[in-house]
Amino acid sequence: VQLQASGGGLVQAGGSLRLSCAASGRTFISYGLGWFRQAPGKEREFVAVIGRSGARTYADSVKGRFTISRDNAKNSVYLQMNSLKPDDTAVYYCAAGPILTMRKDAYTYWGQGTQVTVSS
Repeated sequence: VQLQASGGGLVQAGGSLRLSCAASGRTFISYGLGWFRQAPGKEREFVAVIGRSGARTYADSVKGRFTISRDNAKNSVYLQMNSLKPDDTAVYYCAAGPILTMRKDAYTYWGQGTQVTVSS
């Protein structure tokens, strides 16, 4: 089982990026698919999650700016990030878990991470 995240990069404040995460090895149609991020010197924190029915939960810090979506046919999850801020700079990880939750310890499968850097 593998989750492959991509789409990170360097962007100026106010810009946009779209992260993608493709899963292989099994189907995740019944799983919650989430995004977490980890900035240097900080713990990994929850960003967003989408359930199998499309229900979404976001961290307060990204509400109104980020949008999570999924394509079950492609076994993929996406994170559209708009109005990016320097505080959004981090390594972003996708993850799959059996329930819709913000708790990182509930996630079974993790991607390798993709770096997002927002310059001021």
